[in-house]
Amino acid sequence: MSLEGSGAPEFTLESTSGGEVSLEETLETGPTIVLINRGYWCSFCAEQLATFSRVYEDLRFNEGVDVLPVVTSELPKLVEMRDRFDYNFQLLADPDGDVAEQYSGTEQTSHGLTGVAGTYVVDTDGQVRYEQVAGDVSDRTYGNWTRYFIRNDFEDPFGE
Repeated sequence: MSLEGSGAPEFTLESTSGGEVSLEETLETGPTIVLINRGYWCSFCAEQLATFSRVYEDLRFNEGVDVLPVVTSELPKLVEMRDRFDYNFQLLADPDGDVAEQYSGTEQTSHGLTGVAGTYVVDTDGQVRYEQVAGDVSDRTYGNWTRYFIRNDFEDPFGE
């Protein structure tokens, strides 16, 4: 089931900053990028998050965009991950996979329940304007492409 063109499922999750973050709150200041990630142990997730961390300040300052990485891991592991990779944003804990299931889905792996990696761009009306669900663990949308997608009025920046 694709979410593109429909309303993004609302959620509130614990953040590595110590509080809770909701999608609804972030949409008050601009579009939001929701990233569903497999777990703190996933190197492909770490790589993708690093690309978003590099463009985060630019997106936040110039377009009011927030980045919400939803990770199917416990909060203490996410704090370790955030600090180890020095991300410029907070990570959100979804250890039971409830939010991941509403977006790209979940799966049982050797690491237990994990989210299926997915990238979603949600406009300020709460509509999903872009969706990419990983066909395999290395299949990702990266930060720079997403930055140009938002700046190109939610259209493919390369005209494809």
